[in-house]
Amino acid sequence: MTERSEPASKNGVPAGRGADESGRPDEKVRRDTARRLDRAMGSLGTAAMARMEEQLLWYRALSAEDRSWVGLVAQAGIAAFVEWFGHAGEGRPTPNIEFFGTAPRELKRSVSLQQTVDLVRIVVEVVEAQVEELAAPGGEDLLRQAMLRYTRDVAFAAAQVYAREAEARGSWDARLEALIVDALVRGKVDDGLHSWAAALGWTSSPVIVFAGYSPGDDPQSVIDGLRDRGRRVGYDLLAGVQGDRLIVIVGGADSIKDAARSVAPRFGPGPIVIGPEVADLHAAAGSARAAIAGLRAAAGWPDAPRPVMAEDLLAERAIDGDPAARVQLVENVYTPLVGTPLLDTLATYLEQGTSLEATARLLFVHPNTVRYRLRKITELTGYQPTEGRSAFTLQVGLILGRLSLT
Repeated sequence: MTERSEPASKNGVPAGRGADESGRPDEKVRRDTARRLDRAMGSLGTAAMARMEEQLLWYRALSAEDRSWVGLVAQAGIAAFVEWFGHAGEGRPTPNIEFFGTAPRELKRSVSLQQTVDLVRIVVEVVEAQVEELAAPGGEDLLRQAMLRYTRDVAFAAAQVYAREAEARGSWDARLEALIVDALVRGKVDDGLHSWAAALGWTSSPVIVFAGYSPGDDPQSVIDGLRDRGRRVGYDLLAGVQGDRLIVIVGGADSIKDAARSVAPRFGPGPIVIGPEVADLHAAAGSARAAIAGLRAAAGWPDAPRPVMAEDLLAERAIDGDPAARVQLVENVYTPLVGTPLLDTLATYLEQGTSLEATARLLFVHPNTVRYRLRKITELTGYQPTEGRSAFTLQVGLILGRLSLT
């Protein structure tokens, strides 16, 4: 006698086991399973919470309020599955996945996408572990297949929720970053600046400001490229495109040279000016002013290195009308020399075309005395009168010092 084979399965449920002759799941089996699920909702939620507490370290580390919200989301997910399963044959082929909306935005920031996947996995494991008890006789495969479909759609739903949150967060971060850069450029610095920066995760010092020209690409793509570069090298970085100008603020660099090596290639053609290094973001307004003033005046020194320090453009900035550069030059050049023979020596040396002998004759001193005084001038001002760029800066500083007395 040959053994009679079981009818072929359809929809994953063998005919004769919870299915009618056409292979469709038996409606009575589905309804009985749905009633069992409905009665077990509370115990399923409790079991899911207990398993999360046991297996998920991140869940135990959450605050009591966030754990409560996670529990509500898990319970809502189970309830949504039970509702969907109970009406699967009534024109509702798509699971109801709106239960993710029950979580507040703060929870979505506390719980990552990976952790949400962990949560869904725990809930699935809890239900699968009780399939034999939850399903009506002959409905085990029906329940398992329903769980597979439902969890697939839940996974896509979670990804969509986090994608929307990421997009919203990215837009907000971009606006906040633009506000910070604009405030530093305009010098409108207050306590709110640190709050804005903290919201973006800024924790680094010292701070260096770069000013140059945008490469002409889409501004947001330029900023995104700079931000990615900053993350790779471990810097905090803020950037803003204002017209054709690109401003980059770097925090946490080991040196100005390291920071310049990382960000300079992202600028477009033309000069790049580096403001003085400052202690924190609050003091970066001064560095930004110096860098931008240097960018305006950089055309006065066509052979300047790229990038160039704003300090090295003091003379050009002063001629261009930068009041901070004028004050700094007077303090650096004129003030240390005034009231000493060094001031007359410097003025004479520069007026005589940096001729040592001509200066000595006019001052009635030995050339060695002039050499000694020139060395003292270098020690006091940081500029060497015998070098072309330094002599030019000293000359501008002398003129500004004399004008300040009128």
